[in-house]
Amino acid sequence: MRQIKELIWHCTATPVGREVTVETIRQWHRQRGWADIGYHKVVHLDGSVSEGRPESQIGAHVAGKNTGTIGYVYVGGVATDGKTPKDTRTDAQKKTMMALTRAAIAKYGLKRVSGHNQYAAKACPSFDVRKDPLGQLV
Repeated sequence: MRQIKELIWHCTATPVGREVTVETIRQWHRQRGWADIGYHKVVHLDGSVSEGRPESQIGAHVAGKNTGTIGYVYVGGVATDGKTPKDTRTDAQKKTMMALTRAAIAKYGLKRVSGHNQYAAKACPSFDVRKDPLGQLV
């Protein structure tokens, strides 16, 4: 098994309330020339989770930071205009994200939980993981 040191959270950059399937994200990523969906888990609006790329495989979610990390994404992240970054997480998503973060910390002994915006000039995941309970777990 590969060594995982960090969990990096993302958003799908889709408008509030618009659900997105794993297959749709997979298609977006394949159009970029990637072999598969770049994320390891997808958290849907209702809090359910879909598996993406197996965690045993290196993801494709942060340039230069994929080795030693796993990438999880929640559906949403922009306002209804489809452009303005916004924390659109539902209560169900927040609950699931917390549970997934705790599980990943326990499974891998993570020392860091971060957001994509800590490594790139992007709003993603449209909230500050460092100030959110997700980032305070490690």
